[in-house]
Amino acid sequence: MAMSEYITTYTGKHFEPMRPDPERILIEDIAHALSLICRGNGHVHTFWSVGEHCICCAKEAAARGLPDRMVLACLLHDASECYMSDVPRPFKKLLPAYEEQEDYLLSMIYRKFLGSDLTEEEQMQLKEIDNALLWFDLEELLGEAQDGETPDVHIELDYRVRPFKEVEDEYCKLFAKYSATAVSLL
Repeated sequence: MAMSEYITTYTGKHFEPMRPDPERILIEDIAHALSLICRGNGHVHTFWSVGEHCICCAKEAAARGLPDRMVLACLLHDASECYMSDVPRPFKKLLPAYEEQEDYLLSMIYRKFLGSDLTEEEQMQLKEIDNALLWFDLEELLGEAQDGETPDVHIELDYRVRPFKEVEDEYCKLFAKYSATAVSLL
């Protein structure tokens, strides 16, 4: 395998984003990388990691009383970014091949850790939570007033910057807590 065809992950795996192998997808790599990737391509007033955003989404799903499977789906919803990086929404719309590969990889991640892909209803629930938290992220991290009504969230958002290791550890703890029950329900 040519060096340009793979990335070397935190745990030392050679991972090919264009030909992903589910056996090489590890929660340790996801938690580590997402704790170091900044939201908004770094165009924020203070560092806020994708991992922290995913943790907040998972906590919001739990606070809404959604099943453990949905809490875990919210934790994992940006996991493909640890292998493919993040592309801002406006630009991503112009990259159908990127979106297709990202969807494929995320589907693989859901099947690996949830036992199946998300249903249409689950996708809608996840999108609602993700968009609600994005609203607050843009308000807080950019100081950019958002249109429309303030979304209803059930958790207290705290945008204090935490050490990446703390975020990584919390991500792994949430994964461990919710993955056992989410998969056992299938």
